[in-house]
Amino acid sequence: MKILTVLGARPQFIKAAAFSRVIADYDGLQEVIVHTGQHYDQNMSDIFFEEMGIPLPKYKLQTGGKTHGAMTGQQLEKIEEILLEEKPDLVLVYGDTNSTLAGALSAVKLHIPIAHIEAGLRSFNRKMPEEINRILTDQVSDCLFVPSLGAKNNLLHEGVDENKIFIVGDIMYDVSLYYKERMVKPNWFDALNLNNFILCTIHRAENTDDELKLLNIFKGLGSSNKNIILPLHPRTVNKIREHNITVPNNIRIVDPVGYLEMVWLEVNSDLIVTDSGGVQKEAYFHSKYCITLREETEWVELVEHGFNKLVGYDAKLIVDGINVSDSQKIESSGIYGDGKTAKKILDIIVSTFNHQ
Repeated sequence: MKILTVLGARPQFIKAAAFSRVIADYDGLQEVIVHTGQHYDQNMSDIFFEEMGIPLPKYKLQTGGKTHGAMTGQQLEKIEEILLEEKPDLVLVYGDTNSTLAGALSAVKLHIPIAHIEAGLRSFNRKMPEEINRILTDQVSDCLFVPSLGAKNNLLHEGVDENKIFIVGDIMYDVSLYYKERMVKPNWFDALNLNNFILCTIHRAENTDDELKLLNIFKGLGSSNKNIILPLHPRTVNKIREHNITVPNNIRIVDPVGYLEMVWLEVNSDLIVTDSGGVQKEAYFHSKYCITLREETEWVELVEHGFNKLVGYDAKLIVDGINVSDSQKIESSGIYGDGKTAKKILDIIVSTFNHQ
């Protein structure tokens, strides 16, 4: 059986690594990995793949740096060519990128079965390109692997056949458990001379490109007077300069970190403040309370169980959230499975498609 996996961004490769490790334990299975190049990432060198234990992609496409329509269209064209060449038995896609949608559309038009990992997630904000990608991918997929009952219910409300939906937990939990044993302290950390700290990440364009939002976020972070480590992309640093925002003294801006360093910072922080969907879950997996700089989240279970607080870009809500939650410990309670999601997914795929 040949599985063709379409990936477009570094977080997707990290998730897919968990699945690839399980495939290696099965006889008669072959995985072909396609990297669309949607997100150019200078950290994704051959060394990255080697250190993370991730198989190298067979195909590397250069489709990044374009508008959503141009990017998705080019990906469709190139992925279709690969599918006609490889003739896989199944196409596997992850999450909600343009690459996810392009992989699914390419497959369905060639009548190749599609499996979608992280299906059923909804922010209910259709202004987000990711939301559209999720909805459309779910509508054409044959196996929808959801992390929670809430995600399943979203699909049922949209008319998806219940027989196609499988609650398997979250593959990111598999990933977190694996890499927690391999985490690396950043080489600059000791020089900061911090006994405790809050980890913060800000990357969503809705925050970084809006002067008022960015100003209020920094106002809230600064008013907490807590030690905050903020790995920041150069693009966001330039936005701070462009808007003449003064970075408060309690915030240490550092260069972006690799995944193994990010895990170390998450595990050793007192609290996590983020606008990242992935980091919200990782906070939970590492038993850290999370303050989320958004007004909605796909991971509603974390909010409902009191592990995550949505504060948007309101400075007062941000500082109040930090002061109330600092050093508050939580216990992971199995919301997203038992860390064996990848094996569950592969078992279902093999039993469903291997005989076809």
